[in-house]
Amino acid sequence: MSEINWPAQIYAQFKDLDVRQVAYVPDAGHSRLIQLCDADPEIQSVSLTTEEEGVAQLAGAWIGGQRGVLLLQSSGVGNCINMLSLQHETRIPLIMIVTMRGEWGEFNPWQVAMGKTTEQVLEDSGVHVYRAANAEDIAPTVAACARFAYQTGRMAAVLIGQRIIGTKNFNK
Repeated sequence: MSEINWPAQIYAQFKDLDVRQVAYVPDAGHSRLIQLCDADPEIQSVSLTTEEEGVAQLAGAWIGGQRGVLLLQSSGVGNCINMLSLQHETRIPLIMIVTMRGEWGEFNPWQVAMGKTTEQVLEDSGVHVYRAANAEDIAPTVAACARFAYQTGRMAAVLIGQRIIGTKNFNK
């Protein structure tokens, strides 16, 4: 796991970008970033029951004049596919920050299928995909992704590799 405090760096980017809403399904990979957003009275942080709710919530946020970001795990990307047509057809920007599973050091075979196909599924759905290869690349990649989406009215995602976030091990 990286020594770089990338969740705090992403949070700082949210503040610079004037992000006012963060939607998420609870995820260990995003836990510190979620805590930072929850503690900020200027950010409406909403825990979802399923990821596609966040797609609709952030469309409403944009229509209401606020910027938002959806935090999710790669396994949740599949839940969003049908809802992505909303942003695709209306050109409402959508920024997703995706923690990857099913990659380096994965212990759970159920995570592998979606982890292997996340990038392609997003691209096939019209999402512009950015991948952060190193912890120090995450914050600038999030900033570039968000600016692209907000300025062009497109969907974009940053994939944060499992090697960066670390792996779980329930055998210890």
